[in-house]
Amino acid sequence: MAESLKDKVALITGAASGIGLATTRALIEAGARVIMADRDAQALDRLVAELGAAAIPQVTDLLDAESCAAMVPQALEKTRRIDILHCNAGTYIGGDLSETDPATIDRMLNLNVNAVMKNVHAVIPHMTERGSGDIIVTCSVAGHSAIPWEPVYSGSKWAITCFVQAMRRQLNRKGIRVGQVSPGPVISALLADWPEENLRKAKESGSLIEPEEVAEAIMFMLTRNRNVTIRDVIVLPTNFDI
Repeated sequence: MAESLKDKVALITGAASGIGLATTRALIEAGARVIMADRDAQALDRLVAELGAAAIPQVTDLLDAESCAAMVPQALEKTRRIDILHCNAGTYIGGDLSETDPATIDRMLNLNVNAVMKNVHAVIPHMTERGSGDIIVTCSVAGHSAIPWEPVYSGSKWAITCFVQAMRRQLNRKGIRVGQVSPGPVISALLADWPEENLRKAKESGSLIEPEEVAEAIMFMLTRNRNVTIRDVIVLPTNFDI
């Protein structure tokens, strides 16, 4: 029997677009409330007006240390509890390492790795006190295979794969489930840095998936009975070869 998500409270980063927005919609449809954390205040205002009272805006810039640190406390002020943390926000760099500048590398690692670790660190005391919680991280198939055209991105996702599996072992006895969803190429703005030829071939061959298909995998993870942890789901377009 699936676990109900009715009246649960989820905090999702990068919630104003892509996988974050698709998961927000799915959770609200399942009866949950969602704190939508994103730096795009205008997009949040527009989406909250569309989604209704179950969507709660949280303007957060994860690359700003103070804003990042304030996210979980501010969310708890609004809802008093967080049942689900979905660390979804991320960025992408493609191409040869020699073509990437150090500032861009720092930005990617700060968002894809450091912010995730900080967000998880911030929510652990609350979930531990309650003796229950779910932490889901959006990773990537690039966290399971060394992708030659995206070495920085792939490196950041390998780091997250290690972090998620280590935290799963730390927190499982505290009633907190930790897992990750690892999609292949998803139709989103993050693919803008893909080599044009790779993107063209992917589109022509149907080697891309929609954000909603990743959200469905996340919903499956969250609705398992508490004695079951789905530690990692890899979601690939059928025609994607890697």
